Amino acid sequence: MSTRDEDNSRGATTTLTVRLPPEIKDQLGELAERTRRTKSFLAGEAIARYVARELDIIEGIQRGLEDVWAGRVVPHDEAMREIRATIAKTAKTPQPR
Repeated sequence: MSTRDEDNSRGATTTLTVRLPPEIKDQLGELAERTRRTKSFLAGEAIARYVARELDIIEGIQRGLEDVWAGRVVPHDEAMREIRATIAKTAKTPQPR
């Protein structure tokens, strides 16, 4: 799969070969036809979004671990009391129609 495309806003690209189940390849082809994009462009966009999301998750986990190591934690019982109080308060508040 080549990530080079006519609408390449990311600059230089490189090539990556990906193995897909036939049904996913067919669906990608259908999407490409319907959106008038190339399969390579759509696959590149999907991979870029996936990688960005996963890196964000990993960074969040790392920040959480650093908080634990630094002692910036709330005991479970205290956190659950706060959550239950918030839920109870929300349940008692009339909801707009």
